[in-house]
Amino acid sequence: MQEEKKYYTPARAKANKKYISELEALTVRVPKGQRAYYQQMAKKSGESLNAFTIRALNYLIKVEGLECSEEE
Repeated sequence: MQEEKKYYTPARAKANKKYISELEALTVRVPKGQRAYYQQMAKKSGESLNAFTIRALNYLIKVEGLECSEEE
């Protein structure tokens, strides 16, 4: 009988906790059905929905000249 590999080890848990501690959460609410559309566009771009959203936000800020200091 072959033993199953454990992918979630104490070391993995520690690494995940450290990684997540360096991030902030941002919730975006969209009309029903829009999420699937955005997921399709992200997939078409070869990105995760998260990466696609961040790139879109950064692009819009740059294009519209909305850059501001960190203090604002």
